[in-house]
Amino acid sequence: MATSTQTPVRFGIIGCADIARKLCRAIDLAPNAVLSAVASRSLEKAASFARANNCSTEVKIYGSYEGVIEDPTIDAIYLPLPTSLHVKWALKVAQSKKHLLMEKPVAMNVQKFDEIAKACEENGVQFMDGTMWVHHPRNAKMREFLDDTELFGQLKRIHTYFSFASGDDFLKNDIRVKPDLDGLGSLGDTGWYCIRAILWAADYELPKTVTALPGPVLNEAGVILSCGASLHWEDGKVATLHCSFLESLTMDITATGTKGTLHVHDFVIPFQENEASFSTGAKCFFNDLVTGWTPLPSEHTVITDLPQEVRMVREFSCLVGDIKNGAKPESKWPIISRKTQIILDAVKTSIEKDLTPVTVEW
Repeated sequence: MATSTQTPVRFGIIGCADIARKLCRAIDLAPNAVLSAVASRSLEKAASFARANNCSTEVKIYGSYEGVIEDPTIDAIYLPLPTSLHVKWALKVAQSKKHLLMEKPVAMNVQKFDEIAKACEENGVQFMDGTMWVHHPRNAKMREFLDDTELFGQLKRIHTYFSFASGDDFLKNDIRVKPDLDGLGSLGDTGWYCIRAILWAADYELPKTVTALPGPVLNEAGVILSCGASLHWEDGKVATLHCSFLESLTMDITATGTKGTLHVHDFVIPFQENEASFSTGAKCFFNDLVTGWTPLPSEHTVITDLPQEVRMVREFSCLVGDIKNGAKPESKWPIISRKTQIILDAVKTSIEKDLTPVTVEW
């Protein structure tokens, strides 16, 4: 890990999507990063974004994506463009020897993902997708519980759920419901988080099969608005996920073992920025009169000095700093992203094939 004395990593942002506002702030708050440039397809839009986000007057403004990519002072690019544009611009970023932090879903399918990963590997640049919640310190504490064979036992079942109720304007005009922009819909958006949570709980072991659940909802253009799936492992583990643009805001993880259970109710975005909680039950059963539980499940709260998206930027910047000092890019992040993409592809394929099981292959 790079030291805190490293020269700050100089970021450029390509595209002024809403999520870029959050990363603009995160880069500003990260101790080892600095925002150096903002690019949009028009100079006016890039300048407006910089003003709205109180960017320093030293931040360069570009009216084309190529401008920031070709800027020799930029170390890394944050890329929040629509998924259909990821391959084109990610390849340009990697080929310019700039490190790549990009929004999820990474690609429309794993074949497109592999094009991006290959370009990053060949050019020696760090890749990381923008799944923020995995960088929260709560995750390390939850991992300790899942790995405790005395309290949690053997993992048997995982359930994840991420939905939010979008309005008519979103369902008609948002890029996430447009087949030519973010054509993976809720599966690529909320589903990506659910899949990542399942893989995280399973210590990133891929399942043997994936089967879409009955009742997927698609819009007139064929984009998924709501769907579910079940995942099955050779050792008997089972996971289910549900993702939707059509239901109340919910973001849950339940992981059940032979001895204990983990519950999280805000896994993607914590209820509060500076702390996050989870509950655990270990060896719980009924009391003698079956009027209550014993022992009671316990609540755990983890305080963080930096929001999860800032910790993500800090981690990414540390890796970039290490590479500047002669280290190789960290391979775990593209591997984790590829596994997520593989499961996403399998769910989509199962929906397209009338809910038939899809065998998962690396």
